[in-house]
Amino acid sequence: MTVLKNLVLVRKKRMSAFRKIALGTWSTVGDPSVYGTIELRMDRALEYIALFNAKMGRRATVTHLVAKAAAAALRAAPDANAILRYNRIYLRQDVGVFFQVAMTDGPVSGPSGSPPADGRPESADLSGLVIHDVDKKSLVELCDEFRERVDLVRVGKDRALERTRQSMKRIPGIFLRWSLRFVSFFAYTLNLNPALFGVPRDAFGSIMITNIGSLGLDLAYPPLVPYSRVPILLAIGAVRDAPVAEDGQVVVGKVMNLSVTFDHRFIDGVHAAQMANVLRAWIHHPAEHYGSLEPRIPARESAG
Repeated sequence: MTVLKNLVLVRKKRMSAFRKIALGTWSTVGDPSVYGTIELRMDRALEYIALFNAKMGRRATVTHLVAKAAAAALRAAPDANAILRYNRIYLRQDVGVFFQVAMTDGPVSGPSGSPPADGRPESADLSGLVIHDVDKKSLVELCDEFRERVDLVRVGKDRALERTRQSMKRIPGIFLRWSLRFVSFFAYTLNLNPALFGVPRDAFGSIMITNIGSLGLDLAYPPLVPYSRVPILLAIGAVRDAPVAEDGQVVVGKVMNLSVTFDHRFIDGVHAAQMANVLRAWIHHPAEHYGSLEPRIPARESAG
């Protein structure tokens, strides 16, 4: 029977009065969205990334660090790693991170098939990929899987994603909203495998991450995607120089905004605070959480 399931879920049996009121108050993810931002010191994280890449031969980025920290945050606040079914909360049993990826969607043609006047060879598209069990993977494993998957996505060779995109393209625009709602109902409310509709199982994971800093933006609050049933979206801002307090002195440091949009029906300030504390700890003290990169000193052999 498990092959027919989309997700592995456990129903949350005990809910507070506020949680029940929240579920009864808001009907869709657009209604109860909450927005917030934390500012993170990035000096140590950037140093760690540079050392990690030099020693491990990988291309770790701020996005990878945030993904690992976010997965740890969801483990620290398991009530936030959930979906709604029949107006009841079900806790996910794994942590999947969906990475939004900028890609191209084939050549753009001008009149009569000629190149477009503005010289753009391809149209831009925004898609993504999900990596499961991020909390259980090392930073090296995450970097390797991400690199392999994102390369396939950007050149249109990720088979699961391309089947989904092609299926969506064939649906007339007038029916698209209802089609998305139906697939979401089938995959999450009924919790059945949506492969029948060209959609992979657990296609969006527990949390979405988008790097707006790559676009030169410091701050943005992207909307939640209703049909994905993902209740949290993180937006990574650009790393910038800013005055910061350090040992009682004002110095120039590297800082970054990490913005969040979350569904207030089953995530509140307590969960947000728990997750923010974990995120700060991982980013501010990377060696303690992602793994020390210092060479190990072998223990001295006892004399005699």
